[in-house]
Amino acid sequence: MSDSHPPFRADMVGSLLRSTPLKEARAQRAQNAITADRLRAVEDEEIKKIIRRQEDAGLELATDGEFRRSWWHFDFLWELKGCERVVLAHGIQFHGTETKPESIRVSGKIDFPADHPMLQHFKFLQANSKVTAKMTIPSPSVLHFRGGRDAISKDVYPDLDEYFEDLGRTWGKAVQAFYAAGCRYLQFDDTVWAYLCSKEQMEMVRARGEDPSRLPSIYARTINAALKQKPADMTITTHVCRGNFRSTWISEGGYEPVAELLLGGIAYDGYFLEYDTERAGGLEPLRFLPKGNKRVVVGLVTSKSGSLENKDAIKRRLAEAAKFAPLEQLCLSPQCGFASTEEGNILSEEQQWAKLGLIVEIAREVWR
Repeated sequence: MSDSHPPFRADMVGSLLRSTPLKEARAQRAQNAITADRLRAVEDEEIKKIIRRQEDAGLELATDGEFRRSWWHFDFLWELKGCERVVLAHGIQFHGTETKPESIRVSGKIDFPADHPMLQHFKFLQANSKVTAKMTIPSPSVLHFRGGRDAISKDVYPDLDEYFEDLGRTWGKAVQAFYAAGCRYLQFDDTVWAYLCSKEQMEMVRARGEDPSRLPSIYARTINAALKQKPADMTITTHVCRGNFRSTWISEGGYEPVAELLLGGIAYDGYFLEYDTERAGGLEPLRFLPKGNKRVVVGLVTSKSGSLENKDAIKRRLAEAAKFAPLEQLCLSPQCGFASTEEGNILSEEQQWAKLGLIVEIAREVWR
């Protein structure tokens, strides 16, 4: 893979199954059986192990597997100024199950703090990686979509235009802060663009008194405001999926309603798009990818089950994708992380590593 820059021909979304020592330490910490320092020491040791495994698999990037988080998004959002953790009557509803009843509320002016803990998380990852260190954070749209107007203080933000301006400014500061920390590969995880393609999710937005047709342009403007702060030598991608909790999902519907705006109207360098099931629709929306340097990382390998994909079948799907976007602008990855929450998906660690190894193998053969 000679054109070695992110997103890579063989890439991964971010999260990995939590190891047994890490799970045990987190359970002990929850019961105050060990100190925070002891938990951090276990996290450090386990993250070093998974960095080595990613390097050994042949990946040109490494993440910390989100091993210091319980959620892919809330742990980042709770540490922003103006945001507070709340416990609701019920969790987020997935097909057949629901999450812990934790959520977030905006109760003050939003800002990115200079001491956000994930800056240190990144520095540890980079210090222990021989390959490119990749950091994942939620997109600003995530802080609005799930709770909507009801989760934002009307006293602090009587006008949502000011709220979205602050969102763009806050994420712009995050981009600058991670860059200053040494990050050159950052990802905004964003389930919202898939939800905007779901009739069921759009009805949920209408039911709470909001107009879902206005959201795509608002989110695009907010994200672009943040991306204006991106230095030229930094890659920022996004990951879009339809929910991932204990191998279940939330929404379905192809990318057609948002593809032109998402691929052509937002200044991302790359897009990780879920394509492991028919819920994601066809590959036709890839036609909106502008010719040039942008890349789509096609998520054809599922993280939701342990069965290993057929190599030739994946190659055929990549060939089909290349009918709509140039092969040189495509890459390959799982459709999502393996553990969007600390509970993890229903497969083994060895099945997880086998899938990542397969992706590297296919990428080497397709993009020689």
